[in-house]
Amino acid sequence: MSTNILLLKTSQTFSLVRNSLKPTATCYFVVILSLFIALTLLWFMGAGSSSPDMQAPLIVASQARHTASLIFLHGLGDTGHGWADTLGELRLKNIRCICPTAPIQPVTLNAGMRMPSWFDIIGLSGDDTEDEAGIKKASSMLKHWIEEEEKQGIPSNRIMVGGFSQGGAVALYTALTLQKPLGGVVALSTWMPLSKTVPQLAKSSSNSNIPILQCHGESDPLVQFSWGKKTHELLSQFNKNCQFKSYPHMMHSSSPQEMKDVHHFLETTFPPEK
Repeated sequence: MSTNILLLKTSQTFSLVRNSLKPTATCYFVVILSLFIALTLLWFMGAGSSSPDMQAPLIVASQARHTASLIFLHGLGDTGHGWADTLGELRLKNIRCICPTAPIQPVTLNAGMRMPSWFDIIGLSGDDTEDEAGIKKASSMLKHWIEEEEKQGIPSNRIMVGGFSQGGAVALYTALTLQKPLGGVVALSTWMPLSKTVPQLAKSSSNSNIPILQCHGESDPLVQFSWGKKTHELLSQFNKNCQFKSYPHMMHSSSPQEMKDVHHFLETTFPPEK
């Protein structure tokens, strides 16, 4: 629902109350309730953030003392809310999860429709042009959130980045271009963007051998399983800590088994304090 539609519906509620009801206590209650709901929805839609296109990241607190962080980026058209719920179900002991929402922008693949997107996607063929400028801009956003976690006292090597689909692509690219050590990468149903630049990036990267968990559904019709395999083969040329897990019959989504594997990877990489 857009902000304009939301305000219109709120205005209609005021008109209904004004024209159809007498100014009773019930009338005033309806008006106040409508205004409260409108303002609350506007806040969650991003009106309370520093940018009209960006929402403040959702935070999933650790169960115990916060000693490590995971910054996880959603896929195309999604928001941070869904993955915040999913990661919250893992009940991570010492790892805080940060789930940002991408800015609203047109996506060529979807006929120019505006939606949450980390960068533009031209098509789903391996030969399609990549939005290099958009990928680098999204990577800069992720680097900013890494710095924010460092300000909270978490060293970069205790910060992991990750994402699903488009978000995972940003996480992989960021890990290879960040000039400080990270704790690892969680890459779900994704691919390596700007892959032709990777061999050169890996030579000077601080993260060419960090732990990477790649997970991919064998029946994925959008980000093809072969893309995931090729990404793993590319990363394995220089990273011996990269593991790839596949899931029969899983499409462009997640599964309970995949999340068990993610949980194991996170708590193995950043073990809870005893």
